[in-house]
Amino acid sequence: MQKNFSYPVKIDELNQNTYRYILEPDTDELADITRILQVEDVKSFKGEVSLKFNKKENMLRVWGNVSALVVLQSVISLENFEKVIATPFELWFDTKATYREIREMEPTINDEVPDIIENGEINLADICIEQIALNLEDYPRAEGEVFNFSDYVKNESEEVDENPFSVLKQLKK
Repeated sequence: MQKNFSYPVKIDELNQNTYRYILEPDTDELADITRILQVEDVKSFKGEVSLKFNKKENMLRVWGNVSALVVLQSVISLENFEKVIATPFELWFDTKATYREIREMEPTINDEVPDIIENGEINLADICIEQIALNLEDYPRAEGEVFNFSDYVKNESEEVDENPFSVLKQLKK
């Protein structure tokens, strides 16, 4: 499947300068991002990305900021709400390393393991989408929403039903 929102950069075409990119998808690309992130809607999205290639060390530094206005569904009320997600990021890519070399490194938990470049290019759009995805909540809820379990079960003073499915019966009401 062809993605609409894509911005590949070939590593061989980079020199030692600092490159700056601004990525702002159009309406069709926003729909594609919505599908990728599996959210209700993505109303806006902007990535500001910088690249600096160090040929001597074969390292590519990618950093910047990404922000998006997403519509999420609350796991408590099941109502949609908007949330702004904005995050800075910094990634390092080893332009010559292979997966085998990275596996053989045996890094400790404090070591920075660089990412690997596949097919001689990176996709800045994928990097930006990934940063938003990493900052999405697993169980989104609108600001101020709190789940109160006691609202969905009987009080202890009420008659206790020995059926293990009685709690589910209460939730169905």
